Amino acid sequence: MSVSQAALEFPLLRGRRIRTRIGWVLSVFAFALVAAPLADILLLVFARGVSAISPNLFLLPTNGISGGLLNAIVGTFVLSIGALIIGVPIGVGGGIYLSEFGTGPFGNAVRFLSDVLTGIPSIVLGYFSYITLIIGLGWQFSALAGAITLAMMVVPYMARLTELSFRQVPLSLREAGYALGATDRKVIFSIILPPALPGVLTGALLALAISVGETAPLIYTAGWSNYVWNGKLTHEPIGYLTYVIWSFINQPFESAHALAFAAAFLVVLVVLVINVTARAVLFSRS
Repeated sequence: MSVSQAALEFPLLRGRRIRTRIGWVLSVFAFALVAAPLADILLLVFARGVSAISPNLFLLPTNGISGGLLNAIVGTFVLSIGALIIGVPIGVGGGIYLSEFGTGPFGNAVRFLSDVLTGIPSIVLGYFSYITLIIGLGWQFSALAGAITLAMMVVPYMARLTELSFRQVPLSLREAGYALGATDRKVIFSIILPPALPGVLTGALLALAISVGETAPLIYTAGWSNYVWNGKLTHEPIGYLTYVIWSFINQPFESAHALAFAAAFLVVLVVLVINVTARAVLFSRS
């Protein structure tokens, strides 16, 4: 390289290094804008929540604005598992249809409506369930109404994630199955589903995280109860953790604030565990 060429390329190299450093600084600043509020929330919830944890929290139901959270913990478990029992089979079935057979106008319409349902605010779904289930069918505030409402939220997520997981399976596996004379059912459940199962399980875990952290639709459908769930699906309200966070933090009593932060700690902890598990499932797939 001649001296003249080096003299020309040095300013270009220097300018590139300056732009790279500026880009890194802006990236770190943007990350800090996102991470700092999240870290502040997590530190506050964990610090205040851990201090409120005690054995009575898991052994006693809520008594007004004091007591424990046994009723809310059991209610959250019942509502979330109920939502998965109702929503996951429907969502997985819809995702299989969209992936394997949904290439025509009807499939495009189902895919579009699924995306629309994903964008509907959860409180609107809660109000819809209040009109149809609580008032229309006369169920009153109940576990079944809350679980169905949460299931309506998780179905579109499950459908889209299942569709994406099935589409990632190579087409050659399908062709090999059909070449051996396998039926559609055999190809879907014996050939395509096993490699796509980690993605489906990840979708189920994310759906579980969504159902655990919801409040607005449950206010209209599940109501609230200070008593532990007695097994009735209708005509009986049920407690849940997010109601404690939403309601008790506005009370002017320290016992209520302690329960609110304890409930927030449990919800955040469960959601973090679910997300870490979902990540682990995805990494195990790759």
